[in-house]
Amino acid sequence: MKLSSKLQDVSKRQRIIFICAGLLCLTPFISSPMALVLGFTLASLGWVPVDWNITALTKKLLSYSIIGLGFGINVTTAIEASTHNFGLIVGSIFFTLGLGFVLTRALKFDHVTGHLIASGTAICGGSAIAAVAPAINAKNDQTATALACVFVLNSVALFLFPAVGHLLNMSQYDFGVWSAIAIHDTSSVVGAASAYGDEALKIATTIKLARALWIIPIALVSAMVFGGDKRKINLPYFIGFYCLAIAIAHWLPQFNTVYDTLFMLSKRALVVCLFLIGAGITVQKMRASGPKPLLLGVMLWAAIGVTSLVYILYFQ
Repeated sequence: MKLSSKLQDVSKRQRIIFICAGLLCLTPFISSPMALVLGFTLASLGWVPVDWNITALTKKLLSYSIIGLGFGINVTTAIEASTHNFGLIVGSIFFTLGLGFVLTRALKFDHVTGHLIASGTAICGGSAIAAVAPAINAKNDQTATALACVFVLNSVALFLFPAVGHLLNMSQYDFGVWSAIAIHDTSSVVGAASAYGDEALKIATTIKLARALWIIPIALVSAMVFGGDKRKINLPYFIGFYCLAIAIAHWLPQFNTVYDTLFMLSKRALVVCLFLIGAGITVQKMRASGPKPLLLGVMLWAAIGVTSLVYILYFQ
């Protein structure tokens, strides 16, 4: 009875600490990288409530936050950014998938896991992996390995990209384009771009979601190539609501004050998302994936990061 009571007390303290840390991330004192580190620290200390489905909570909050960002995006800017960078978006996707195929064979690595990592790198990280995995009948351990690899690199991107951007004195526009092309998950794209500036954030979000639309054709083609089931494809429906939010803000400009508030709240909610993502990363998970998946992920990430940066700086 005493043991049960002690466990309940520990669980209650975990929840209180976790909730307070999450609320702290809503304040301007916590940046995106700090939120990620805070979540990772709590996970490493075992202070994340074990009976809470953190993954499901993160997915929902991320979807709502991205929709909220749509109210702060100018429709003309969104269309121009997407159309102007259409070639870069499409080229980077097929370049990454093709290179992923070659490297997977060269490393003599499991082709299903390799394709999941390549898809996550080419399109939008965890969302792409979650969409493609059931379509190609990927096993749970293959999906988990790909997700772990992408999450680790996302964590690095939050610190690395803004530092490189400032080092190269990149413009807000150029950094927004680069982060949208070269960072995996939407949450990390938004986190890195937000740390760089509001203009970078708006450009990055728009281009990233234009890139994410390629989940549908890539998942369908993957299902055909791997002999999977096209009916099992999971699609990120929040992209449609994001576009609707942009349209509402354009058609009903008289509510600009409300839209500005929603945009700012969504930015802070995304910091909480990064805290939750950090809470799902542990040293054990990173070790379990082994060296080959991470090696493949780093090689693909370096390739798309460097080539897109050179293109943006010198050829665009």
